[in-house]
Amino acid sequence: MVRKLHRLAGIVMLLPFLAWAVTGFVFFTKPGYGAAYDALSIKAYPIERALAVQPDPAWRDVRFVRTILGLHLLVRTAAGWSQLDPDTLQPRPAPAEGDIQRLIADAFTVNPARYGRIVQLAGGVATTDSGAVITFDWNRLALQQRGRDTDRIDLLYKVHYLQWTGQKTADKVLGLAGLTLLIVLTFLGAWLAFRRL
Repeated sequence: MVRKLHRLAGIVMLLPFLAWAVTGFVFFTKPGYGAAYDALSIKAYPIERALAVQPDPAWRDVRFVRTILGLHLLVRTAAGWSQLDPDTLQPRPAPAEGDIQRLIADAFTVNPARYGRIVQLAGGVATTDSGAVITFDWNRLALQQRGRDTDRIDLLYKVHYLQWTGQKTADKVLGLAGLTLLIVLTFLGAWLAFRRL
């Protein structure tokens, strides 16, 4: 009976074991991870003048940056990051779409083969002809990139952690069932092995 249960649990666990082995190998060797999770930054230029501003006590962090669009004063308060005009200290609205495109395209010069050219820009999200998707945050003056390789690696993580259905509750049940069967398989295998001794 124990042998049959062990065999049945082993057969049920063949697919998860294969998935864990293949994805575990990928996570161990990390092929292509560098580009997939590359930190894309706005290209900064030398600042030619000092910032003559009296810091506000509410500012927790201050950054003064020069980009292809000019000078930027970024401040972080309890409410988060915002961008101010360096001369008036008034909130600086996001620029026109063409300027955002210039700013993002300027950042692409670090790796034009990966990022290619922008083919669409909508709502601060740029899509390129290389398949990269770039999200732009004006208040932080920051970029976040992901490509097809990032999506493939994220899919491998879902396979590894038994997130196979796309439904959070069902995936938790599947993961718990997989872990339970793994413990049962291990316990039954150990019991069979030590019973012979």
